[in-house]
This record gives sequence, structure tokens and C-alpha cells, in this order.
Amino acid sequence: MNTPYPDPFFTPAPKTAASSRIADFARHVGVDGTDYVALHHWSVTRLEDFWGAVWEYFDVDAETSYEQVLAEEVMPGARWFPGATLNYAHHALRNLAADDVAIIALDETGAGYEVTGGRLRSLVASVAATLRDLGVGQGDRVVGYLPNTPHAVVAFLATASLGAVWSVCGQDYAPKAAADRFAQLEPTVLIAADGYLFNGTTHDRREAVLELAQALPTLKATVLVDHVGLPGLTSNHPSLVLPWEDAATRAEELTCVPVPFDHPLWVVFSSGTTGLPKGIVHGHGGVVLEHLKTLGLHSDLGPGDRLLWYTTTHWMMWNLVASTLLTGATTCTYDGSPAPFAKPDVLWELAARHRVTVFGTSPQYLLGMAKFGIDPSVHDLSCVRVVGCTGSALPASAYPWVRDHVGDHALLASISGGTDIVSGFAGSAPNTPVWAGELSAPHLGVALAAYDAEGFPVVDQVGELVVTRPMPSMPLSFWNDPDGTRYRDAYFSSYPGIWRHGDWITLTGHGSVVIHGRSDSTLNRNGVRLGSADIHDVVERLPEITEALVIGAEEPDGGYWMPLFVVPAAGVELDDTLRDRIRDAIRAGASPRHVPDEIIQVRGIPHTRTGKKLEVPVKRLLQGAPAEQVVNPAAVDDPELLAFFARLGSERRHLRNPA
Repeated sequence: MNTPYPDPFFTPAPKTAASSRIADFARHVGVDGTDYVALHHWSVTRLEDFWGAVWEYFDVDAETSYEQVLAEEVMPGARWFPGATLNYAHHALRNLAADDVAIIALDETGAGYEVTGGRLRSLVASVAATLRDLGVGQGDRVVGYLPNTPHAVVAFLATASLGAVWSVCGQDYAPKAAADRFAQLEPTVLIAADGYLFNGTTHDRREAVLELAQALPTLKATVLVDHVGLPGLTSNHPSLVLPWEDAATRAEELTCVPVPFDHPLWVVFSSGTTGLPKGIVHGHGGVVLEHLKTLGLHSDLGPGDRLLWYTTTHWMMWNLVASTLLTGATTCTYDGSPAPFAKPDVLWELAARHRVTVFGTSPQYLLGMAKFGIDPSVHDLSCVRVVGCTGSALPASAYPWVRDHVGDHALLASISGGTDIVSGFAGSAPNTPVWAGELSAPHLGVALAAYDAEGFPVVDQVGELVVTRPMPSMPLSFWNDPDGTRYRDAYFSSYPGIWRHGDWITLTGHGSVVIHGRSDSTLNRNGVRLGSADIHDVVERLPEITEALVIGAEEPDGGYWMPLFVVPAAGVELDDTLRDRIRDAIRAGASPRHVPDEIIQVRGIPHTRTGKKLEVPVKRLLQGAPAEQVVNPAAVDDPELLAFFARLGSERRHLRNPA
């Protein structure tokens, strides 16, 4: 591991650390509030005491109390808080006074409006009553085809209040891709918007809504949200089309149905790059506790704070945007491009205008801001206490840029987790130092380890990310997996009883975590394992390169081909001089072993719709696997890019075997 910043890049001010909620929690449980390492050790060695303390500290309000914290410590199948009944929606709404600002609705034009706590409660009560009248009851499914607006939050909370199960995806998904997810759930009601805004264009999705509704034969009704002002739907489809205005304007009292701790809350879907997306089921209680810990302790959110995190509704970060309400803080929804042509710095402008305290984004966004010379410091960002970043590994080169353009007061919190647990495995906290290119520490309650090929824990060596003790937000199940086979195969087939996540990490001697990329896309050159993220980090710092993807492909003759694909910046062509510059940068910034066999210019890099590079599918296409077996085009941001890699693989095989 080679890092240009061996010493902490950021150390929180002692006063800031001591006044944080995580320090107060530490004092509450009798641990030094400034010593995160000691607190984490306590949280994973005394697991029941820790999660019981989270319950107590945040005053979880259960209709019936639990019998014990952890009745059975096994993975999978841990039984948390048996006997407890509660409801997520009750906890999301209980800390909001009638006049508090609960949600700030924003879009890429800079416009916005506020939803108070009282207004949010009345909207949720009205939509819940409408859903109940449409036949939705405990355990039924309601699905949303919606952009990131308050409508999505209201629809979710209304569904949860009934004990029904929620699932949502954004409207940039084609109707078939949305149906691939939702049809598995056999939903009762679809809630959809007429369209959404992106990069100065209003996208009309009314026909897509009709097509999706027709693909969901179990629907009793479709509720249509007038979001962009298009005329309503006319259709012969048998399901009732009900305007949102009718659903959300009833005078009703909200009643939240108490459900068991592990009653399903929502189904979030994997990216679905191969086959149908997996429906991952999480429970009311596990999400309440996990998100109170993550948002309330690690992000230090509470009443008076405001969170703005750029996300779409189908990315797991939207679930945390909604869960911000659990802490009593204000959440911001945002509809549009993160960097629209007309106003590429609009998110920073909105953060300044609305006094946002936690600003969340992705590595690609921060690197793009730096590469295109956008300077957030023209806005007053003194309110921004945390810049959160997730989706992929944040390279060390981004850290100085954030310090210089947001301010040295802001904690840059790189986070790694997953849809699987709808939370983080590792990140930062107000009382942790930050090393550039590293995640400060494992999250509280996460018994994180790196395992070598033999299944032994290692430090300062690359290994598989594993979790050795259960977490309350681990999935209850996969949807339509009655005997749990798919669930066990996904996480527990390598190390029985130990969660293997599929990431490749290093736990450092000073307690931080370095993410090297997905372990199933590991580069293995002459028996030496290399991380793709280490190469991407170096290459994507170069101003001439917009994005890069490296692949290691085993070949039939026993050879190993490691090409690097690059997308040059506008106006730049890949020539031998630039190739030499890239090789030199990799040799100096990573190691000579990391230098690729070839450097190839491409039009673009294919991603999942949540922005993750499709390393494994590209590798398999290059190796000759049929495209229909490798990746579902509906799960790819630009499916046309896949044809290039399939063609390149075919040409290479033909050159090796011309006959």
C-alpha cells in the first residue's frame, strides 16, 4: 500500500470531538468520549450491551418491550430484540415539532420549498388512509416510480405506517427494468410521477408509467403525482388512476401500526447486472437502530442539522436521506443533475443557502469538480461540518481539494457499505482522525476484519472484507428465496457463519480501512493480487483523463492480459506520449507491477445505474462470455458501450486463433 499522506490529514478539534453526540454516547456507556478505538472495541466485544445502549440512548419507543437484545447469535438468522413491536414511521415523525422544517425540496434550477413537521404528518396520514382504502394492509407491497422529491418520502412513510412493504426506483429506469424489480413483489399499489427534471430537460414519463402499470397485474391502483405539471393519464388499463392531490388532501389522523422488530420495512434491489435484481429485505427495527447509529452518531445529526446528499431513489443513500428524519434533523430532497450545464455548482450553492451541515456526494462528483475547475468556496460553506462521500473508493488526491475549496473545518468522511446492510461498514466520526485515501475506522457495532486466502485475519495486508458478528440491519432474507439458499450463497459460502461482502480491503496498523475494489474483480498478476482502485486513483488524477477502467483477464493459453481503458478529457487524444505519461504515473503512484499491458482509448466506461464501474461484466465480455449471460442491459447506464468490449474480446480471440 502506497499513500502520499502517511500522517493524519485531518484531526478534529478537541472541543468539536468532545461536544459530539458520539462522545456523549461514549460517556453514557462509560467509555472515554475522545477515544474512538476504545469505543469501537467495546461495541463489538460487548455486542448486546452496545445495541441495547443505542436503543436506550435514542429512546426507541416500542409498543411492547424486548425480551433480550440478541436471542441467537448466528449468521445468517440472528434474532434481534425478540418480543419488541414498533414502527419506523412513528420514529421518523415523532421528533418533528409542527413548525419544524422536516424536508426541503430542491431541484437543479435552485428552486425549492419547505415541508414542516406538521404538514408532513398530515400528508402521511392522508396517503396512508388512501392506501388503506385501496386495500393495502400489513405485509402488502406498495412500489414507487419516483424522483427524489418529498412525494417519495411521504409515500414511503405512509406505507410503513400501515406495516406494508415499500420499494422504489427512479424514473430513469425503463419500464421493463422497473418491472423486473417490482413484478417480483406482486404490489397492490403503484405511486408514480408524471416526469422528472435532469440537466435542463423535463422528461415526460407518463407513457412509461402506463407501460409499467400494465406489467404489474396485481395492481389495484396507480397514484399519479403531478410533479412536472403534465396533463393526467388517460388509459384503458384496469387499475384505477388516482391523482396524488386526491390521495394527499384528506383530513386524517395518523396511526402507526406496531409490528415485530423484524417485520419487513422495505425491499431494496441489487443492481441486477446479471439476471433479475435480488430483492433484499430489511426490517423496521434493524433499520431504525442502524440508521440512528449511523446518522445520529457517525454523522452527528440531530435537531437543527440539515442533510443534503445527492442520490436517486434507487440508490441506498436515498434510504438514509429519508432516515435523517429519525434524528430530528431536516432532510433535503433534490431532483435533477448533480452538475447541470446551466449551473454546475448548484449543489454547493444550495448547501450554502440552506445552511446544510452534512453534504453528501460521490467520488466522481468531487473529482469532476476539481477537474473542471469549479470552486465551491465562492459560496459560504462555513455551515458544512461534514462532506460525506460514498459509492466507490475516494482517492487520496481528492482530500486536499476538499480542504482547499470547502474549508479545513469540514470533516471529509469517506464511507464504504452496501445496499445489503443499507448502511456503512467503515467511515469516519466526529472523534476520528482522517488519513487521505483511507476510511478512518470500522463503524461502531461492525466486527470488521480482513481475511487472507486461508481465512485468517490480517493487518496491513490485503484481504477479504468480512464481518464476524451479526448486525441488526443484515437482510432478513432475499425476496422469493424461501429456503434462504440464495442469501447464504451470496454472503456465507466462503466462510460459513462469517459475512463475506466481496470487497478487498486493508486494515491498517493505525486502525483505518483502505478499500481496493471488488474482490471478484481482483487483478492477479503472476500470483500477486493488485487492486483496481489503486490504478484508477492514479490515472484519474491526470487532467488528460476523465475516467479509467483496468481489467485482468485470464486467457485460455494460461496467459494473463491486463488492459487499461481510458476516456480522455474533451479535446484530448490518446497518443504514445500520453500513454508514457500514464505508465510513468502508475509506476510512481502505485508500483511497476500495476503498469498495464495495453492502454486503450474508449468512448466511455459502462456503469451500473448507481455509478459503479462494471469491472466483472467487462472482464467476462473480453473473455468471450455471451452478453446475455453477462449483464442485463437494463441495469447499465449506457448499454451500447458493452458492444465495444464484446467486439474487442472477439477480435483478440480471432488473432490468437485465426483458424
